[in-house]
Order: sequence, then structure tokens, then C-alpha cells
Amino acid sequence: MRLTFLGTGTSFGVPQVGCGCAVCRSGDPRDRRTRSGALLQSGDTTLLLDSPPELRLQLLGQGVTSVSAVLYTHEHADHTAGIDDLRIFTVRKKGHLPVYGPPETLDLLAATYRYIFDPGVTAFEGTSKPHLEPHPLEPGVATTVEGVPVLPLAFPHGHLRVYGYRFGKLAYLTDVKEVGAIGRAALQGVEVLVLNALWWRAHPTHLSIDEAVALSRDLGATRTYLTHLTHETGHAELAARLPPGVSPAYDGLTVEVSQ
Repeated sequence: MRLTFLGTGTSFGVPQVGCGCAVCRSGDPRDRRTRSGALLQSGDTTLLLDSPPELRLQLLGQGVTSVSAVLYTHEHADHTAGIDDLRIFTVRKKGHLPVYGPPETLDLLAATYRYIFDPGVTAFEGTSKPHLEPHPLEPGVATTVEGVPVLPLAFPHGHLRVYGYRFGKLAYLTDVKEVGAIGRAALQGVEVLVLNALWWRAHPTHLSIDEAVALSRDLGATRTYLTHLTHETGHAELAARLPPGVSPAYDGLTVEVSQ
């Protein structure tokens, strides 16, 4: 099983528009962070985690030619606004692409992107539209997506709940503020852990770097990768400050995970 980070930045991305800080001016390619999303590849299955605004460029950069299904974490624009870029996959397969996630997220996407989800809205002759098939998931209820075992888990994110996903020994959690007893029990035995870690100071809806490191230690993950990073932390500086077993992710990073 292989996880590829398509994007590792916060909602502003890095560099930020109009910012001249050292990280935004950095020549280190690991400091160029598009909005957060990832690919999970297992056998012939490729699962896309979120559809960030830069999705087309991210997929081109990784040479992706097919996607089996999409798993959404939540409704925020930095995780969903690239949804029309899924059109190429449904045009090629001449069929629907299944999309999974929290029921309220799928409902909001259907309302916001009515032209995609409403079967009564047809593409004008000679044109095309994405054909996405929604599948709501219940937290804590294990399922199988295109042959891959998936355990969705719910966590608080401001006024919303956000889904994290466990795939065997791998867990992918982004935009999480805290992980309670139920979540911690469900994450026991995870070897590779992906966590959002906005910056060093506290944030009302995201884990800080210190909080993410503490959670990683509590869960006993062998490898932890921090994502959803801002321009307050350059890659090299952050890597030097993190304890063994915890690393900042970067766009294009690929991680192999045993099944």
C-alpha cells in the first residue's frame, strides 16, 4: 500500500499571495505547499482523499491516469473546490465515479454543485460534466471501498465534524482539533499516522504541532507525517525540531505502508 501526498498546505497554501516571508520566498521545493489531499494506492485501486483546488495540477505532477473512488474528509473549499477536475475520469470510463464521506458533506456538495449530482441536469450536446455517485459513510462503521478496507472516524473541527480514515496500519487525519477516547481506541495499532499540524501555537479548530506530536506518542505510531502546514514553518527547520519518528510531509512525498 502506498500513500502519496498531493498537497500538504493549509487553506492559504504556501507561498501565500502577497507574502514575502522567508518560507514564502524559499527555494526549497518542499516549502511549496498546495492545498491538502492525498492518494492511496493498493493493488489496482487508487483512492483519492479530497479534491483540493489544485487537483488537476497535483494529478498531472504525479502522473495519475485513473481514480477508483474519492473519500471526502469534510466540506471546506480547500478540500473540495477541485471537484470538477474529476470530470476527466467519468468521461473516460463513461460512467459514474463513487464518492464517499460524511452525509452532511455529500449533501452540501450536491447542493453546491447541482450540475454534477442532479440527474435532471444534463450536459449540452457535445459537452460533458462529472458523474459522481455519493455514498454516505457512518463513523465507526467499517466498510470496503473498491476492495480496500476503510474505517471512517469522526472528529471535531470547529462547527463541523471531519472524517479521518484508517486503512489497516495507516491512518489519515486532517483538520482534526482533538481525538477523544473513542477515536484513540479505534487508532490503536496504527503504524503510519498522518496528522494535521497547523503551527506551533494553539489554534481553535486544528491540532498544533506540539499537540500532534503528543497524540502520535500516545498512539505509539512508528511513523508520523505532519500535513496541513502553514508558511510559519519551513520544511528544513521544522524537520530539525521534530522528535524521531515524526516528520513534516511535503507535496509529492510517497510513503510505503505494509498491509
